[in-house]
Amino acid sequence: MSVSQSRAPGASTEHLGHVVMIAGAAALGGFLFGYDTSVINGGVDAIQAHFNVGSAMTGLTVSSALLGSAVGAGIAGGLADRIGRIRVMQLAAILFIISAVGSAVPFAIWDLAVWRVIGGVAIGIASVIAPAYIAEVAPAAYRGRLASLQQLAIVLGIALSQLVNYGLAAAAGGSASGMLGPLQAWQWMLGVAAIPAVIYLVVASAIPESPRYLVAAGKLDRAREVLAKIEGGDPDAKIAEITEALGGEHKPKLSDLRGKFGVLPIVWVGMAIAALQQFVGINVIFYYSSSLWQSVGIDESSSLLLSLFTSIVNIIGTLIAIALVDRIGRKPLLVIGSLGMTVSLAVTGWAFSFAEVVGEDAHLPAQWGVVALVSASAFVLFFAGSWGVVMWVLLGEMFPARIRAAALALGTATNWVANWLVTVSFPSLRDWNLPATYFMYAAFALISLVFVVRYLKETNGRSLEEMGR
Repeated sequence: MSVSQSRAPGASTEHLGHVVMIAGAAALGGFLFGYDTSVINGGVDAIQAHFNVGSAMTGLTVSSALLGSAVGAGIAGGLADRIGRIRVMQLAAILFIISAVGSAVPFAIWDLAVWRVIGGVAIGIASVIAPAYIAEVAPAAYRGRLASLQQLAIVLGIALSQLVNYGLAAAAGGSASGMLGPLQAWQWMLGVAAIPAVIYLVVASAIPESPRYLVAAGKLDRAREVLAKIEGGDPDAKIAEITEALGGEHKPKLSDLRGKFGVLPIVWVGMAIAALQQFVGINVIFYYSSSLWQSVGIDESSSLLLSLFTSIVNIIGTLIAIALVDRIGRKPLLVIGSLGMTVSLAVTGWAFSFAEVVGEDAHLPAQWGVVALVSASAFVLFFAGSWGVVMWVLLGEMFPARIRAAALALGTATNWVANWLVTVSFPSLRDWNLPATYFMYAAFALISLVFVVRYLKETNGRSLEEMGR
């Protein structure tokens, strides 16, 4: 099948509105992913003071969600193949609700950590199932843009969590430790996450099951109904194509990933893409954002609002990626992003070589503060405009149908483990040599460029059934 042929049925706009709606509904999991991972940042100091614990225990509690996310990502693929994509979304929503309510009223720090792990499992599940589902319902011609809704939802969730944190802290007298009725502001910050989780549960219950899961499960009549709504044309021809791609009556399982070198080469490529996305240091690049703003004359009390600047840059970059991912392709976008990240990270490291670093504070001369602020913002823009979006698009579409759910789960779990490794290693690396740490992230960005050019195959415009041919 040629690319033009695979686009033909999906290129019609007759069914596009329906597909956009159900893809947007699935992407609500990404919104909760972004909201839940970010919302706790506004209450870290208040949590530490409330439970009277050290920074190490607080950091462990906050980061415990990352390990839960790796677990959730690891089990999501198998669950999705056994009980369906929609049931897995509903499970994630229920776990989000439980975590939000429990986190709002913990009686000890370890209790809070448990609820954070449960929330992390929900995040991991949502981070797998949303791109998988969107890729399976989206026509090839629009799949990149629709899959990008996942990352857009993530950055919007992060931005909204920061606004909610600011509003609740302001209502409690300007402090996350202030009282709002029977609870402190930080407890409301964590508990409010239950609201979008309930919305996610309702919406996930209203969208159709993935036709590719329905075919794999032998529910052909239901698959015909869904395909008629999202693609039109001859649903029986599409079912035959899906069945052939699935390997007849073959049921996907984890052992299908095995290859000569542990796992299949395509799975290694997906895992590498997932790890490199985190090894460029996106989750710690703005560790000193408050110090950078202060170095250019911004008052510390404005730091919570100014953190929204990063989210705005993130959103702009994501919108750029959505506009370009189906036009210029996945691979060119990653190449541009890797080049931009390499340069901007190297400049950030160079600027920090002029800083005086004491613990969590970095004091830069004003001129170098401007350089670091601009280069760090440029890094976020290049990341959001390429790797932030394209990794999720690729993981949802690059694997052959017979292994897609399991391979996506393994790739996403790799992403979460890499996230955790970067997060826990940064304080030690910072104390050793801060500029060298950023140069190391720049080196990983350069490695990502070489890897994409050499090993990644373009997936733009190809139907999911063509993957692996």
